[in-house]
Amino acid sequence: MIVAQPKEAIAEFVKKTIGETQPYENYSAIGLVKNDLLVAGAIYNHYNGSDININFAAEPGARWMTREFLYACFDYPFNQLTCRRASVLVPKKNKTARKFTVHLGFEYEGNMRKALPNDDMIIYGLLKENCKWLDTLQQAA
Repeated sequence: MIVAQPKEAIAEFVKKTIGETQPYENYSAIGLVKNDLLVAGAIYNHYNGSDININFAAEPGARWMTREFLYACFDYPFNQLTCRRASVLVPKKNKTARKFTVHLGFEYEGNMRKALPNDDMIIYGLLKENCKWLDTLQQAA
């Protein structure tokens, strides 16, 4: 089941899963619940009308990557908020997250040197016209 509330619980799940320490401000959230447990979530913040930042998190091995959930994750910024692009920031040392981000369709855009206490931050972007997940529900039908 895809949920948007309670957004505080989704935010805590995402923060804990990715090791984030700072609280999210002015954010929205989408989560995936299976067997009454939150197994995946997406946090949206830093919305400026054209771009929004997304943080994804999931329980390892939860098999959360359903077409419906990914559609919801990208429908929100691109169709509901009418963003032209979405951004993801990933620590350079987190190769698993970087690989997953590219699998979702995001493209490398740059390296923020020394943006973290012990690492660089990699910037990835996805334009609406390049988002393959917006067509997934039509393909499944």
